[in-house]
Amino acid sequence: MPRNLTACLVIALVIQGGSSLLISQNAQGPSAPSVTTADSQVPDSGKTPGFQERYPRYQLLPGDTMDLVFEYSPEFNQTVTIQPDGYISLRGIGDVHVSSETLPQLVTTLQNDYSKILNKPAISVLMKDFERPYFIVNGWVGHPGKYTLHGETTVTEGLALAGGLTEKSKHSQVVLFRRVSSQWTEAKVMNVKEMLKDRNLSEDFVLRPGDMIYVPQNTISKIQRYIPTANMAAYVAPQTF
Repeated sequence: MPRNLTACLVIALVIQGGSSLLISQNAQGPSAPSVTTADSQVPDSGKTPGFQERYPRYQLLPGDTMDLVFEYSPEFNQTVTIQPDGYISLRGIGDVHVSSETLPQLVTTLQNDYSKILNKPAISVLMKDFERPYFIVNGWVGHPGKYTLHGETTVTEGLALAGGLTEKSKHSQVVLFRRVSSQWTEAKVMNVKEMLKDRNLSEDFVLRPGDMIYVPQNTISKIQRYIPTANMAAYVAPQTF
């Protein structure tokens, strides 16, 4: 199945299937994702993070560079960069996979590995270069694109930064995509129209780095271009003379 058709199918399933879905990327390739409800068991992922988690820890990515400082063994101090395959090369240890770990998890990994050659190593990690937090807004908004995530930003604030919704936007079915593991992405359908109408922002989720907001096209705007001439009268309001 073509990739763009697959993406459209996934979005359609999300919108039609309920308020929350989990989407799995098949390990054999990008053309065969699978979809399951959020209530289903997620293989090998444990408990999935909630959408309302406000202060998630940064997860290391390929290309990130950091200084490793050994308090009592300065001869092991080094600067490492995560390779495209997720590994770093450690002096005296060799290659260790650290991609997707948080900084506390990385410190634990380093201490466990270096405890094989050092006695109770005390290690600090100082980030030097890393990907700045971002979110993506796609679909029917004023200015689709990738935006830097500064501080605490909600979905409606993110939509405003992207130029706001347009007359062709389907306000009631805005989709928030969020990766919950290396294999799973959760999708949450939000009724932004109802939230703003009721002045109730309890479900105006705080964005996390890497989130994508998708705004579909509304039904009316989809058919405006293809109205049969014979049925034009049904779409034109009667005039008063």
